[in-house]
Amino acid sequence: MKTKLLALCLLVLMFSCKEDSKEKAMAEREIGQYSIAQFMDNESVGGGSFSSDNSKLLVTSNRTGIYNVYTIPAKGGEMTAITQSDSTSIFVNSFFPNDDRMLLNADGNGDEIDHLFVRELDGTIKDITPEEGAKAAFYGWSKDKQSLYFGSNKRDPRFFDVYKMSLADYTSEILYQNNDNLDFSGMTDDENFFALSKNLNTNDSDLFLYDASTKEMIKVNENQSANSAQDFSGDNSTFYYTTDDGSEFSYLMAYDLNTKEKNKVIERSWDVAGSGFTSEDNYMIVYVNEDGKNAIEILDTESMTPIELPDFGNKSITSVGFSEDENWMRMYVGGSNTPSDLYTYNLLTKEQYKLTNVLNDEINGDDLVTAEVIRYKSFDGTVIPAIYYLPHQASSENKVPAMVWVHGGPGGQSRQGFNPLIQYMVNKGYAVLAVNNRGSSGYGKTFYQMDDLNHGEKDLQDCVEGKNWLARQQEIDGDKIGIIGGSYGGYMTMAALTYTPEEFDVGVNLFGVTNWIRTLKSIPPYWESFRESLYLELGDPFSADSVRLKRISPLFHADKVTKPLIVLQGSQDPRVLQVESDEIVSAVKANNVPVDYVLFEDEGHGFVKKENQIEAYSRILEFLDQHLKDQNTPIDGETESTEIEVEETD
Repeated sequence: MKTKLLALCLLVLMFSCKEDSKEKAMAEREIGQYSIAQFMDNESVGGGSFSSDNSKLLVTSNRTGIYNVYTIPAKGGEMTAITQSDSTSIFVNSFFPNDDRMLLNADGNGDEIDHLFVRELDGTIKDITPEEGAKAAFYGWSKDKQSLYFGSNKRDPRFFDVYKMSLADYTSEILYQNNDNLDFSGMTDDENFFALSKNLNTNDSDLFLYDASTKEMIKVNENQSANSAQDFSGDNSTFYYTTDDGSEFSYLMAYDLNTKEKNKVIERSWDVAGSGFTSEDNYMIVYVNEDGKNAIEILDTESMTPIELPDFGNKSITSVGFSEDENWMRMYVGGSNTPSDLYTYNLLTKEQYKLTNVLNDEINGDDLVTAEVIRYKSFDGTVIPAIYYLPHQASSENKVPAMVWVHGGPGGQSRQGFNPLIQYMVNKGYAVLAVNNRGSSGYGKTFYQMDDLNHGEKDLQDCVEGKNWLARQQEIDGDKIGIIGGSYGGYMTMAALTYTPEEFDVGVNLFGVTNWIRTLKSIPPYWESFRESLYLELGDPFSADSVRLKRISPLFHADKVTKPLIVLQGSQDPRVLQVESDEIVSAVKANNVPVDYVLFEDEGHGFVKKENQIEAYSRILEFLDQHLKDQNTPIDGETESTEIEVEETD
């Protein structure tokens, strides 16, 4: 027993020494400093549909500075460009099931009006959903591989109907007309049962099965809860869905379409975030949202036991997909300190192939920072999860400034994935704490609902307590802490500068809401099924709630802002209108406060073009270097304000 204990102590000591040596080596060597151009020269690759003969994959890449479509051999090799757009981003859906035609999608520079396109065998590209102003979404292929399914709001801008389109001549017929403000979530291969949902609030939804043969609408859930359709079995006998009925976290259920019996299939300590079958039903893919990180299980459906997957060490498999014959699997593999690369894996031979090297060769991966999950108590004792990025060069002798990062939403989640802007700021000597304030998803439904009708109040206090946690860390300069966020996170930035004006030293607002009344009144028509849920969480702008909405809207209280601000906005944004940013910039300027404003004429809700990302992120760093790191802020009475408009380029 003593021998075992001694061996264990020696093992712990060796591991501790190894970690100490690693940290010492990092501290002693010079950490590489990289430009934003170098960071944005990382490649972003997405998708991964196998061709019918498994010889190649169809992917999207931004290697040219804008997203285009490429093919790449399944065993590795050079990418072949399929599209060459220099203005509008184009994304992949899938290879056609029987030939090398390709299904693509694109919107109009971020306006979110997506259309479906076919790239024909002769190279021509055709819009197969050309209705002006109508959105289209790909739903899948028919079992006989002769048709595709898609959703469109061309009949009524508020509702998405389900259509079936012939692959021979692209003519379509309606399968399900949505007159009840429901969301389509899937159907059986025989086109008889349709899975439909209705939002009750931002957490809960009712789940229905529509029987096309009997015209019966069957309600699946019994109690109010979060319910989400996942898949049908290949024999059309069983419906799978997730629910949090009677639980904090979602679990997977099976519903027998004949007997209507329900059985719990999979339950984990976190949300079962998604599940689905491969084409021949031999495997079930299960996604678990494990503390802000994807945990993927692939189960053999006969035994319901996990199959063995390749081991990538400290990297994680973040996404998978299978070939039609289930002999091949594609995987995205990465981590918080490295963007995800695309791999393929042959399930028969157990051979794997790395298809991409997306990290810029000029960047030493050891210079990037691995995220650490931490937790802190907020003002009322609520435990707040957060993801912490500490620069390698930070120490008690070399304290660094820091930023509180707030995710989008409301109801979003900061996750343990690679974020180029965060890594860029950290590389330049800024610590980042990505808070998952109350109201964030992934930590149970009680936590998720804690910010309802509390926006800009208790959730803001969680961010302030995040700042206080940072200030207590020995490596952080507690006098130099700012706040940054996009969309809802941009709102939280403005709320922080408005309602807690002395807490944060600077604010970075990326397309954030500043006038809730206008934003909630201008919800796009295709959000109709979600509109009432947003009103329940945030308030109804057409009711007495407007009083509270005005109170929590920073625009009406901008005179309280005293700290430097930078605002970034896309003029094509259909969610947060440009006027939101125009007006807050104008209002804060009146306070003689330094304000920068960066407006992109060819972006929507988020910036997807590398040229614009480089401009945006470099402007953010310049702003932080001046107003946070160096704090060369003009004296009272002086105004420093710069604006830049980035024009659309063809």
